[in-house]
Amino acid sequence: MIDYYTTLGVSRTATQDEIKRAFRKLASQHHPDKGGDTARFQEIQAAYDTLGDSAKRQQYDNPRPQFNNFNRPGGQQFDFDTIFNVFGAQFGQQQRQHPAVSRANLTILLVDVATGGKRTIGIGASTVEIEIPAGVNDGDSVQYRGIGPHGSDLVLTFRIAPSPTWQRQGSNLLTEHEVSIWDLILGNETTVKDLLGNEITILVPKGTQPGAKLRLRGRGLPGRTGPGDMLVQIQAVIPVDIPQDLLDMIEQKRATTT
Repeated sequence: MIDYYTTLGVSRTATQDEIKRAFRKLASQHHPDKGGDTARFQEIQAAYDTLGDSAKRQQYDNPRPQFNNFNRPGGQQFDFDTIFNVFGAQFGQQQRQHPAVSRANLTILLVDVATGGKRTIGIGASTVEIEIPAGVNDGDSVQYRGIGPHGSDLVLTFRIAPSPTWQRQGSNLLTEHEVSIWDLILGNETTVKDLLGNEITILVPKGTQPGAKLRLRGRGLPGRTGPGDMLVQIQAVIPVDIPQDLLDMIEQKRATTT
């Protein structure tokens, strides 16, 4: 079994706050949006999904005994199905009835929400192919027929990994973009990238205020009524090498308006 404490680099006596801080530090270092490895990030997210929840952490720290295999005299083994069938036959049952549903969590990225599509995942000792619904929400569960262990249905609960550059607001996506204060005053074009990495040229109108949001229609996530929008929140960048004559002009202007 994977040691989630080792994955996050914390001790088994770590507090919930220590676990949260460790996750945030590792997530920032390994997030795919910052060039990190997706598989490593998903390991970190899976560890935090368990240890970051007090109830799940208690279950992880105190697992139930596993009865998948029993030892016979002489070192022979038989599995739980065999035991069930032996005793079931005494009551006229011919085979074990396997659970109808198996459950698991799957952590995906925002780009997976945008594109959807097929994904191969590991379930137990086998791999299966699933279809990620475009526009899926964090916490949504999807049932896949007959692909779980022993032919059971598989219910996947999707968890959306946090992004350092994008904030999801329903089907809309919010990101920040730095613009020179001169471009805010005079107006200018600037280039931004959408979630899929496509470059878009937008116009920053003359007199745009810091913190203003520019809306790009249809550049968000898939939604029930169509694609959402991309919101670009403008952050002002003030130069540090402003010429003295310009500073004098600004000072004179300030003096006449106060």
